[in-house]
Amino acid sequence: MEELEAILETGAVAAVEVAASALAEKGEPTPPCPNCGKPLIGPYCAVCGQPVNTHRRSVRHLAHEFVKDIVSFDSRILRTTRALLLRPGELPAAFRDGRTMPYVPPVRLYLFVTLLFFLFLSVSGLALMQFGLRAHVVVYSHDAAGHVYMSVDGTKSIVKALKSDAAGKMSAVDPAAGTVVPDEKANGHTTSATFSSSVQFFQPVDHTKNAVPPGLANALAKLRDEAAKDNSKDQWLVKSIATALSRLETDPAALNGPMTAWIPRILFVLLPLFALLLALFYRKQRKDFLFVDHLIFSLTMHSFAFVLLIVAAVLAQVISGGWVALIAWGVLSLYFFLSLKVFYAQGWAKTAFKFAGISFVYATFFLAPALVFALAASVVEG
Repeated sequence: MEELEAILETGAVAAVEVAASALAEKGEPTPPCPNCGKPLIGPYCAVCGQPVNTHRRSVRHLAHEFVKDIVSFDSRILRTTRALLLRPGELPAAFRDGRTMPYVPPVRLYLFVTLLFFLFLSVSGLALMQFGLRAHVVVYSHDAAGHVYMSVDGTKSIVKALKSDAAGKMSAVDPAAGTVVPDEKANGHTTSATFSSSVQFFQPVDHTKNAVPPGLANALAKLRDEAAKDNSKDQWLVKSIATALSRLETDPAALNGPMTAWIPRILFVLLPLFALLLALFYRKQRKDFLFVDHLIFSLTMHSFAFVLLIVAAVLAQVISGGWVALIAWGVLSLYFFLSLKVFYAQGWAKTAFKFAGISFVYATFFLAPALVFALAASVVEG
């Protein structure tokens, strides 16, 4: 191959020399190329491509060239953006068919969109995820019949699985049921604390301290102390959870940084897994679709998902997060369904069946476990 390229290059140079000699005989000048030294014929060097007009230009001319280059570059980005957002399935179909020139390459598009997403979070001051701890004061009491009542933040309800003696000591109604018996007495005065957690997505980073009462703070401290004293191998997770809870106690966004670092790593694994799932569902079309075709489809889908997350992050500032999640999920599902229909060109019924199957398998066995792993890794790392 190298010998063939050398022969072609030598032939091209010889052709240029012949053409230059013919022009010189006619009295037409053939100045040397400032880049390679070969004779210049026409506005560009026929050997290295160097333009003839390289002299200093006016500021106006330079501005014109700059705008022209930017518009030429932007036109490709604009076409790619329009196809990605408004024409589901067009980008992977274009690359499968060989129509690559109008669009940005899929890998470059994915890297650009993910970079844009995390840059947007950084600049806007929004947290990908943050936890809020809410404390609840718990008081147990009993009546003359030995029934146990639990009051949580003033709301009283009966606990049918527990009973109490006259001194307020509680026990399980059915010992074989494995009911957890609280250490507190059901005397209506002794209080304990529990907590619940809430998760917020795409909200401004909040480093303010959660309102944790002394009872819960003491419970967390006790959990940390007990985990620290136990050096068994199976206690490392308890220690990590205790440490994470302590950090969340003072900083709701404590896990935001580790989660932001883990999400790209998780997606790096999910991209080929999603492509493999597509290949399995469309295995009868393996003669028409190579694995690389499924991989490009996967890249495009995940690129669109990141763009959708940016839009969702903006919407989450003005409307309820629940509505944002519902809208985003609906848009992503519709986009995925239409992309399958366009790219794989099967009937509506087959596409709907495979859309449901792929969505269920991916969400249940790939995406959900990956997110749980990312959260667990963030807890351990934090």
